[in-house]
Amino acid sequence: MAGRGRLVGGSSRRTRLWRGLLWLVLFHSALAWPGPDLVVVAPGVYALIGDSGEISAQNRGAVGNAGFIVGARGVVAIDTGISYRYGREMLTTIAKLTPLPVELAVISHPIQEFLFGAAAFQEQGVPILAHVKTAELMRSRCAVCLKNLRRSLGEEEMRGSRVVVPDRLVQRSAWLSVAGRDLEVLYFRAASTPGDLAIFDRTSGVLFAGGLVSVGRIPELRDADLRGWIDALQQLDKLPIKSVVPAHGPVIGRKQMKQTVDYLRALDAKVGALYRNGAGLSDTIAQAQLPAFASWSLYTVIHPQNVQHVYLQLENEDFK
Repeated sequence: MAGRGRLVGGSSRRTRLWRGLLWLVLFHSALAWPGPDLVVVAPGVYALIGDSGEISAQNRGAVGNAGFIVGARGVVAIDTGISYRYGREMLTTIAKLTPLPVELAVISHPIQEFLFGAAAFQEQGVPILAHVKTAELMRSRCAVCLKNLRRSLGEEEMRGSRVVVPDRLVQRSAWLSVAGRDLEVLYFRAASTPGDLAIFDRTSGVLFAGGLVSVGRIPELRDADLRGWIDALQQLDKLPIKSVVPAHGPVIGRKQMKQTVDYLRALDAKVGALYRNGAGLSDTIAQAQLPAFASWSLYTVIHPQNVQHVYLQLENEDFK
């Protein structure tokens, strides 16, 4: 895959040598894993950038992003991929970069491409952390997701995958001192899902935004609170962020988070206007086109579903 082993961000005299020494390791990891691109976001901070399309046998379900932060004493993994196999390959990649142990894995939100790899981490005794509402959703529906993935990706690809309900739960934002690194676990309120977490590493200025940010791919509102999502992004914009690892798409700078806000606001405005003018659901789905975002991945698939979601929420508010 083009770009595998990429380095992002500016070079400085202090980090050029460090980065140069990593090239051989990154290249070797890339050859061993024909999936996500391994990107060095900052010293000790890595992202695994997956495909932005639909889950398929061709991409092995490796859509969406994951990553990890290497601290002085260990490693924190952020999201674990779609399968036990993905989780194992992620652990192998980490081990090629550092001999330090993985001390924690964080699941940012309860969407299938981010969580089934947790089985591989749990197998090695790694605690799994998530928001309490994420754990609730995983417990209630992930068995069905796993069954569907076995059908679409095949038994071999999903072998060993199982639902691992997180064993460390948070209900609000908190500082996390782990692996020799101080991280901020950020929770605002229900946003893209009821239990969205973002992880901010102030040392590097890198934000793992989880489901709150999507780049070049239509974000999905199936579990969303639209206004909560917009509010969460406004809160994130106040942080001293240098780089953002989104749920889907490439690593970006803080200002580019605005792309997700722009889509959500445009969607809200368009559907709201049609609804207030008396358009029915089918007419609203047909008319609520957003040409500025039509080039984003999965526009024709996810955008109509998002229109329906917002319309039904407006209808529900009217009849409360």
